[in-house]
Formats: sequence, C-alpha cells, structure tokens
Amino acid sequence: MAAAQKKTRAEQYLEKDDFFRRNAFLIINEMVAKSPARPSKLVDEVLHSIFFLGVIKDKPKYSPKDILDDEDVLNKLKGRYPQPFETFSSQLPKRSPFSCVLDMVVNLNGQQNEDQIKNRLKELIVDNKLQGKQLVSNTICVSQPDMTPKSVRYYGVSMSTSGRNPGQIVVAASCLSNWDSYVADAVVTYYPLKVKKSYFDGTIKLPKQARCEAFTLREGAPMAPCRSCGNMFGLTTSENQQWAYGNCAEAESLSNLLKNEKEMRKQVKQPSDTCTPANRKRAVENVQKLLKQYLDKDSKEDIKLKFQWDNQFYIPQGN
Repeated sequence: MAAAQKKTRAEQYLEKDDFFRRNAFLIINEMVAKSPARPSKLVDEVLHSIFFLGVIKDKPKYSPKDILDDEDVLNKLKGRYPQPFETFSSQLPKRSPFSCVLDMVVNLNGQQNEDQIKNRLKELIVDNKLQGKQLVSNTICVSQPDMTPKSVRYYGVSMSTSGRNPGQIVVAASCLSNWDSYVADAVVTYYPLKVKKSYFDGTIKLPKQARCEAFTLREGAPMAPCRSCGNMFGLTTSENQQWAYGNCAEAESLSNLLKNEKEMRKQVKQPSDTCTPANRKRAVENVQKLLKQYLDKDSKEDIKLKFQWDNQFYIPQGN
C-alpha cells in the first residue's frame, strides 16, 4: 500500500462508528507497515485471528472483504497471505489479535526494554485512535522469574475480544492449544462459569520470588490482580472483582514465563489432591465439549457467514 493511499484509507476508517471494522483495518495496517519480515508470521496470524472474530462476532458479522473494504488492499494481502483467507471459517486461532501486536512491539523494542514496550503500545492505541473494546487489549502484564536486574521479562495482554462467546471461545482455544499446561489447568479449573469444579483443582502457587505485575495500556498505571487471578495463580490481592477466567493479561504473561524458564517452572506447585491426570482429562474434555457448543451456536446465527470447525488450530506461516 502506498503511503498516501494508506493515509487516505486510515482517515476514512477514522470516520466510521463501527469500531470492529475500524480497529481491524488500523491494526492490520500497522502490522503490515511495521513488520520487517516479508511475509511475516505475525501478520499472517493477526489476519486469521481478526477474520475469525469477524465471522463469529455478534451481528453484524464480517467477511475479510467487509473488513478490508478495498479491492486492491484485499488482493495484495490475499496474494501474500493466502492461508488466513482460506481457513478463517474452519480453524481456530490460538490467541486473540492484540497478542500478535504485542509480539511485534517486543521484537522491535527488545524484550528487556519494558518501559519502551509499554509506551509503544500506548502510542499505537492513542495515535491510531483505536476505540472501544473491539480487538484492543486493556492491560499488559510483565512476569519475571525473580526481581534481579538481568531477569528476563515476559509479557502478555488481556483478551482482545468483545462479547461473551468470542471471549469464551478464544480462552478455550488458548487452554487447549497454546498456554503452558500449568496456566491452562488453572483456567480450566473455573472455566466457563467462574465456579471452581468440584472434581478438579489445577490452580497453582508461584515461587515467592517471581514477579507478575499488570498495568493499564492507555494510562500505564499499575493494576492489582483481580480475584480471578488471585484464585488461579495465588497472586496476593485485596480485589473482589472476578473477571472471566483466562481473560486477564496475567494468563498469557505467566504462560510465556513458564514456557521459557524451566528451572523456575519446577518450583511451581499444584497443591490440590484433585489435580490428577484422570481429573484433568475429564476437565479438558468438558472444555472441548463447551467449545464446540459455543461454535455451533455462533455458526447458526448467520446463514451468510458460517464457521465450521475442522478441529484444527491455526498455524501461521511466514518468517
């Protein structure tokens, strides 16, 4: 896309009141412009994730053509990234779109530059005038194995979904395909009704020296863990607010920490006697069943755009 054309298209989208289409175009535009790799795995993934949310969102539902709203842009992206256009209505994303944006910002700014990463995400949201909750995360979380200066930082953002069903679907997909098993176990313990399962408790206790701290993306203010994160991960909090389990930035951040810090992971505890392989299998099967129910419900709401899951989770292509 030529610079003048990009500006014109972006300006046109800024005039729209439809926050999903507006934010979708601006996020895609930013990812394409800032991605150093051609083709980019992160651009490929964000396209698929946005297209998927477009087809399962509450009415109106959107196809890729509806979202991009420009034949030239559509054809160029389709030529470079064919797979998202082919599988958005049959395969599930492993995470929500703003997680791809986060990865791009971390890659460009360096994993240890926490303040730069937070500021760049804030600028991206404010400068692009991303509005509402559609496709935009509200919080970022930073986790470390300990508080020493050289301790590696791992990031996560809250689910950039809007509406109950899309959030439940992507949380389930993340548990089944993406998150570290300790994080997935903790989320599955309460999924989807904020009530602990009587037969399975996979909640965890982190080592005392670990850091897990959340901040608002727009203001940069520290945020205490909500009651849900306290229940799942043993984080100290006085908050009583229970958000949907798995929706908070802590889940993704801790998952990235535990995937990469093997020695620290050995110190994580799952103290409940009900956390057994057999009970875990039962809990996971319950999540799979509920996930299919959510997808069937959404696919029947609009005969024009249907999602028919092929039981595959999307694997992005690129560099």
